[in-house]
Amino acid sequence: MTSASRTMSRRRFLSTSVAAGAGVLAAPGVGRAAGANDRLNIAFIGVGGRGGGNLKQLAMTGGHARDDVRVVALCDVNRNNLDSAAGLFPQARKYVDFRELYTFTEDIDAVVVSTTEHTHAYATIPALRAGKHVYCEKPLTHNVAEARMITQAAVEAGVATQMGTQIHGMPNYRRVVEHIQSGAIGPVREAHVWVGRAWGRQSAEEAERHKDVVHVMERPTEEMKPPASLDWDLWLGPAPYRPFHEVYFPGPKWYRWWDFGNGTMSDLGSHWVDLPFWALELDAPLSIEASGPEPHPEIAPASMSARYEYGPRGDLPACTLTWYQGSHKPDIWKAGGIPQWDSGVLFVGEKGMLLSDYGKFVLLPEEDFKDHAPPAPFLPVSPGQHEEWIIACKTGTPTSSPFSYAGPLTEANHLGNVAFRAGGKIDWDSEALRVTNNEAANQFIARKPRDGWSLS
Repeated sequence: MTSASRTMSRRRFLSTSVAAGAGVLAAPGVGRAAGANDRLNIAFIGVGGRGGGNLKQLAMTGGHARDDVRVVALCDVNRNNLDSAAGLFPQARKYVDFRELYTFTEDIDAVVVSTTEHTHAYATIPALRAGKHVYCEKPLTHNVAEARMITQAAVEAGVATQMGTQIHGMPNYRRVVEHIQSGAIGPVREAHVWVGRAWGRQSAEEAERHKDVVHVMERPTEEMKPPASLDWDLWLGPAPYRPFHEVYFPGPKWYRWWDFGNGTMSDLGSHWVDLPFWALELDAPLSIEASGPEPHPEIAPASMSARYEYGPRGDLPACTLTWYQGSHKPDIWKAGGIPQWDSGVLFVGEKGMLLSDYGKFVLLPEEDFKDHAPPAPFLPVSPGQHEEWIIACKTGTPTSSPFSYAGPLTEANHLGNVAFRAGGKIDWDSEALRVTNNEAANQFIARKPRDGWSLS
């Protein structure tokens, strides 16, 4: 084992399972239940789609309400979702506007945020400032500045936080991290991440190849009437106003549009970039260079790539990380030098390579590793991300993907899109939160919210 793998870095400590030990969170009585067997009072913001799944995962077992969780509040801009959730938990207060939910929080210990990503920060930061534990779906925020704000607010709150990247808690990623950090393929100076998804503004060729995907090229000019159950103005939230149209709603159509989402990179990057970010102990990149079609002012691309440069981290060497989506793939993949998995993560080390997806990994060339003995596991088994967070809220133990980790990961993913939209390479000053070589790129770091919405 290398000295890097022997050293318990801050990130690795925070990424350890809740079974690892007692981490101190907030002061007694602030955003936590009294003990592991006490009931946790949770408010759920966004209860349709992924939010409905989180509601059932966190508050139910065997089709019935959990004894140790009490759903005290439900919120959704779609009354159909809200009424459906209220049918399961009729005792919970109901809200359409989460700003009203935050006018009374005395009986709330924790908040689960499963809204569209352009409202994640607006639903999460008030909870943190109120000293509540928070579970927020990925990607954590809509832009870089919001990610930094949430990271800092979580530190100040000292509560249990978790971004919803469920793959992070599964065994395969843990075994990959152990292999990389134990030096199985030697020092890693190069990593590649690719996904086959091609949602976004497609070329004619991509549209033909992906017939199951809505082919959106421009903002629609006509206005449609929103569903009677939907409060469209609240759904827009801090985003600029635009008339309702079916190309935005229901999900996941919205995330192709810069006003509401960030396309494939920030969405799937939360899952796929998570692995090298964790294994290589990455943080803020020094520079990012993106390539792809001509940037569109409103719609994220279906296909693009972004190359990140990272400096040394302790005794870990400087490295590059390249992201590919849609038709973009690593050269070694296109040449048939590795198995041509539709999506994957490739670590290139001095002694070999490791290729992984969500559920499996292989050391390459396989002949060179036929007698390889895997390292002894040092990352504890996770009970799953949802359960990790519940336990952490009650006992103060760490979670796998706290905002101290998920915030920097989210920033990095957003920066790939910043580089793409800026049309070239950007140099990044993480401390100042600014692009230093292209002033125009800084317009994509943050945005001014619509009147009536604020993070201050």
